[in-house]
Amino acid sequence: MSTPHQLVLILDFGSQFTQLIARRVRENRVYCEVHPFDLPVAEIRRRAPIGIVLSGGPQSVYDPGAPLPGRDLFELGVPVLGICYGMQAAAHLLGGRVEPGTAKGREYGRAEVEVETPGTLFAGLGERETVWMSHGDHVTAAPPGALATARSASVDLVGFEDAARGLYCIQFHPEVSHTRHGGAILHNFLYRACGARGDWTMAGYLEEAAAAIRARVGGERVLCGISGGVDSAVTAALLRRAIGDQLVSVFVDTGLLRLGERRQVEASLTEGLGIPVVTAEAAADFLAALAGTQDPEAKRKAIGRVFIEVFEREARRFAGVRFLAQGTLYPDVIESTSVRGPSAVIKSHHNVGGLPERLGFELVEPLRWLFKDEVRQLGRELGLPEEFIGRHPFPGPGLAVRILGEVTAERVRLLQEADAVFLEELRAAGWYERTSQAFAVLLPVRSVGVMGDLRTYENVVALRAVETHDFMTADWSHLPYELLGRAANRIVNEVRGVNRVVYDVTSKPPATIEWE
Repeated sequence: MSTPHQLVLILDFGSQFTQLIARRVRENRVYCEVHPFDLPVAEIRRRAPIGIVLSGGPQSVYDPGAPLPGRDLFELGVPVLGICYGMQAAAHLLGGRVEPGTAKGREYGRAEVEVETPGTLFAGLGERETVWMSHGDHVTAAPPGALATARSASVDLVGFEDAARGLYCIQFHPEVSHTRHGGAILHNFLYRACGARGDWTMAGYLEEAAAAIRARVGGERVLCGISGGVDSAVTAALLRRAIGDQLVSVFVDTGLLRLGERRQVEASLTEGLGIPVVTAEAAADFLAALAGTQDPEAKRKAIGRVFIEVFEREARRFAGVRFLAQGTLYPDVIESTSVRGPSAVIKSHHNVGGLPERLGFELVEPLRWLFKDEVRQLGRELGLPEEFIGRHPFPGPGLAVRILGEVTAERVRLLQEADAVFLEELRAAGWYERTSQAFAVLLPVRSVGVMGDLRTYENVVALRAVETHDFMTADWSHLPYELLGRAANRIVNEVRGVNRVVYDVTSKPPATIEWE
């Protein structure tokens, strides 16, 4: 992205938390981008960042082929923050010493560190800090000229700084919520070491993105696929702001949406923002493709294939369309360029994969530099109603991956009704906003029950509610028993075909948030 903002570059060494670093930097109103660790120094110099962050990673600096930056990275005169493996790599390259992990040196999980010298990173913090460690190897000697700043009970050196060189390193992860004052540490790096101005705002991004869209498409028409989710709705709203009536929006009703969701999407866009939406009725197509299919990945592929077919059919109705708009987000971009290589399965159902090639479209992806929380902020700037923007995340394949086993019209109806009851009770009790994601799951089992004087043998519904800051980890929500009791009682009484309700009390990890 060509940006007039100050820029921080994050070099990815394979940490599971790299995206979190980027989100935390942007929360400080500083624009940043994630790139592979081997981004050429010439390109870094050309981009003129105000700071560089070296992420953590799973490897040892002594592993064959271990990812390492070039030594000239540290000669650019740009402040560098090394986190975990990033600290070890800096020490290894600059004359310090890194030793392989031993029983004493390994640290995983919460730890207490003693701040010996506040320096820049620990300025304003206490003498002891709670942090999150995840390392085997550890630094036993800082590079010449660097000053030790912190230690832990297991490791004598968990932080060092060399202000003259602009080098700041810590062994723990400030980006995760478990590090109590991690935000303050990153703020100190950005504002004290890098001289950040805090010039990254969503209002500014809105105007820049709209101008970029106009410059890209000129007077051509743009086709935008609406999935029912927040991403595609914000994409459509941004395009509407940028190019007005040149936008053509198509909403594919898969029949796998939440109860009443089609009406909500149409009302939010058409009535709320004046965006005309053409709705394609395609429930029968999707159900036919899913008939007899139980494997989760097979469901996803079937849904992706049919979506392309339906969208292709609808696209033929509009002449003179040159561009296709997609709600691709920055995490998808990062996944495809990470040091870890492309993800084993980048969920193709998130966007209309394959359509540009098949229909000859050029892509417009105005959200490709944003994270999910930033997309919600942008939606608010564009005037989308809060009840729409604040909705919990919903999977691309819809209820198909919340119906374990075969997807049929009757099972979709059953889950829609059960899910609607659960969400209604959450809202009535004031718990919807306190949970990050909540939904019902239809299990592929039946159970014996007694309703009236008759024995029943019907379906089981599981309820799931989690709380999370980043969706990488999540804790199950400790909903009040009274709330769960009301939801379960209503589901059994009001949803024909359900006689048992259970609640999922598993965190992530070891479980995932969704069941499939």
